[in-house]
Amino acid sequence: MSKSKDARRVAANEALAVCHSIRTSPRKLNLVAQSIRGLNASKAVAELSFSKKRIAKVALAVLQSAIANAENNHQLNIDKLVVKEAFVGKGLVMKRMHARGRGRGARVLKPFSNMTIVVAERGE
Repeated sequence: MSKSKDARRVAANEALAVCHSIRTSPRKLNLVAQSIRGLNASKAVAELSFSKKRIAKVALAVLQSAIANAENNHQLNIDKLVVKEAFVGKGLVMKRMHARGRGRGARVLKPFSNMTIVVAERGE
């Protein structure tokens, strides 16, 4: 007795990649995700490659993973791929203490994010 196969989360002409526990706030990562939404895959790679934001390197790795999934797992044409969705969610938040004056302590929040990129093959 094996488990029944789950239905695909995306359509037949789409592929996705997910990255969990990215060490940045969702607000900062969403700025990077906004810059590639709706672009061709090649233009999105170029956009992230030359971005000055530190977290753009991680977003580039997620995008390249989605492109590789589309090519190898779903046999999609990589020249016709577009970034259909790029969204960010909240992950865990580490709470740390920072010593302050007069014996007090201040809470430091270190947030993590999750990123999902869906690429789709553009129809003619």
